[in-house]
Amino acid sequence: MKVPNNHLIVIRQLDAKLKSFAALDQVLPPSRGWINQLRKAFNMSLAQMGGRLSKTPQAIKEMENRESDESITLKSLREAGDALNMKLVYGFVPKEESLEKMVEDRARKLAKKIVKRTSTTMQLEDQENSDSRLKQAVEELTQEIKREIPRSLWD
Repeated sequence: MKVPNNHLIVIRQLDAKLKSFAALDQVLPPSRGWINQLRKAFNMSLAQMGGRLSKTPQAIKEMENRESDESITLKSLREAGDALNMKLVYGFVPKEESLEKMVEDRARKLAKKIVKRTSTTMQLEDQENSDSRLKQAVEELTQEIKREIPRSLWD
């Protein structure tokens, strides 16, 4: 007996979690970074921020520069957030409407490729299928690929 594949269940659960991040997709970080922006909004000096993190003012400036050029670590962001009495929240927002839609689109693309290859072989053997049968085959294969989510989906 084949064990059911739970990838789609996990994807749906992740989609539900990631929905809360969707609104954040429109929020752009300040050009000099959040640490710099918040520190200045609080009228906090580099030395004061450094004191909260047991770092020198120069180290805080370097931290702000690393955030600005996107080379800062999550650990450093979390520490800076703690020093500013803020909580670091991070996640991903799908570029498409959902993870499930992304998987389905890739599955459909793969299904079309497979069905086209099969259809070409059948044409060569004088066994051509109708357009409606080909569309049905693509849809059925898309759903099967979506359920299984084989590793080949990402090739």
